[in-house]
Order: sequence, then structure tokens, then C-alpha cells
Amino acid sequence: MSGKNVTDMVLADAAGIARAARILESGGLVGVPTETVYGLAARADSAEAVAKIYAAKGRPDFNPLIVHVRDAVQAAEYAEWLPDADLLAPLVWPGPLTLVLPLKPAAPLAEAVTAGLPTVALRAPSHPVMRALLEAVPFPLAAPSANRSGFISPTTAEHVLASLHGRIDLVLDAGPTNAGVESTILAIGRDGSWRELRPGPVDLDALHQHYWDAPYPRTTGVSGSKIEAPGQLASHYAPGKPVRLNADRAEADEFLIGFGTVAGDCTLSVSGDVTEAAARLYAALHEAARAPQPRIAVAPVPEDGVGRAINDRLRRAAA
Repeated sequence: MSGKNVTDMVLADAAGIARAARILESGGLVGVPTETVYGLAARADSAEAVAKIYAAKGRPDFNPLIVHVRDAVQAAEYAEWLPDADLLAPLVWPGPLTLVLPLKPAAPLAEAVTAGLPTVALRAPSHPVMRALLEAVPFPLAAPSANRSGFISPTTAEHVLASLHGRIDLVLDAGPTNAGVESTILAIGRDGSWRELRPGPVDLDALHQHYWDAPYPRTTGVSGSKIEAPGQLASHYAPGKPVRLNADRAEADEFLIGFGTVAGDCTLSVSGDVTEAAARLYAALHEAARAPQPRIAVAPVPEDGVGRAINDRLRRAAA
């Protein structure tokens, strides 16, 4: 833990970003907005700072962290920059795509960032506040979601405080996030193979077809039982209540999260738009967690586009 009893929340303006940079320089923890969810940032080159992330979140030490960088040039300091990464970065970065690549020998990163794996997960975020923060410090930032491990991810600064108040130093408030679900994670092999380790806002089939005029040969994420990237634990994003999926109506003791024609106590999207549903997902789960009903039901969401990521998170929340 950071040793704080009170966590300050400040606007993510120039003064707030400068204050956050000073805290990070000194090894502290800051809740930061990204285009996906709020992250819990610490300097990725400090073993002590990274250890504070795991302690504040109660995160298992076998679960690696994403390293946030300014651009491909900085990313190549830490990973073997494979040809496919060179193709993808100009098209998708900055943005919600995390690349898992072979770790460079003697890369200046805390060992806990990679959880002892021979790979490193890297992302150049597009949120202007996170980009300004990365420009303000000379090191990359390890930044998993800013919530207690296993629970609902935060899409507002208030969500961060509700979960981590008193356990971190500062939260930068930039309003609600846009994408609403965590980044797509793509592992690239030295042989040019692609593996989606976590679905997210980026459509990997569309990316592959952009270059090769064909969907990528899809393989499943985890090799055996080993965790290779964040968000792969079977039980994750938990609201603290039983969750029933694909519900077309609520039982008497359920809070219903609607979608499309299924009306609920709240809804992901009245119009049935999966992009809007992704942006609303965690806010709806937070609302359901606070509701008096002891159980949660969620309407069916199609597997189209980012709907794959929504259903991935819902299945883990229900596990």
C-alpha cells in the first residue's frame, strides 16, 4: 500500500497532470483515465512502485501488467519489435490494442511487471490525459485497471475512489471513459502467428484483412492453464452478487440490465448498439452491485464486433 489514509481526486488539467507526474516520479500510485477504463499507474521501472500496485489491488502476483508507452520507439526499448508489430503500430497506436511481444534481455522493467514471463504486454494509449502524463515522465507506466482485483473495472474517477480510496495517492478525474472495456490483447509470435489473449474494442479480423485480405487464423488465448496477459482469470469483473446471463426478463429478486428490446432497471443500449453497450457495461454493473436486489440478470448481447468483448467480461463476472 502507498501509506495514504486519504486519496485526493483532482481535475486532469495541467496542474493535476504535473502533480501526478511528481507522485509517479517518487514511486507513488495514481488513478489515471485511458480511453478504455481508468488505470492504476506506477513507474514500470521500479520494483517497489510495481509492488504497490499488487498490494493496493490485492492482485495475484502471477497476473502480469500492461506497460503503457508513448509510441513504438519507446516500446522497442523493452520488447523485440517484430515485423507484424511494425505493421500494426502505425495503424492502431495510439489506441486500445495491447501487443504481447518477446521481452528484450535486460529490459529496464521491474520483474513483477511481466510476472516472470518471457513476454511483455505493451500499449500506447490514445487518451489525451494519459498521453500527456507519459510525455511528462521519462519512464513507462504499468497500469492495470484501477479497482480491487477481480471486481468491476472503473470507468469514472468515482469508481476508482469507491474501490481504492485510502490505498493510492491520487486520482485524475477526466470524466467517463469512452470505450468502456479493456484493450484488445494480441500476442504476436516470432513466426508471425497471432493469438487473441483478450477481446476488446479492436477487431483483429479487420486488422488482419487490412494487410493480408483474410481473417487471421484464430487460436484461443491461454496456453494450457498459464496466464499470459491481464483479464484471463476465469472469475473476474465480479459485482459481488450472482449474475444470470441471456435473460429476457427479471426474476422477483433480480436487478435486470437490459439491452435493445429487453428493458431493464437500467440498459446497456436502448437501440441495441454494441459500442454504446461497451461504454455502459461497467457503469451498469456498478449500478446493479449497489441495487437492493441480491441477484443480477443481464439481457442477451450479440457477439458482433465489441459484443465479443462484452460477453467475455459478462461470462467472467458470472463465473
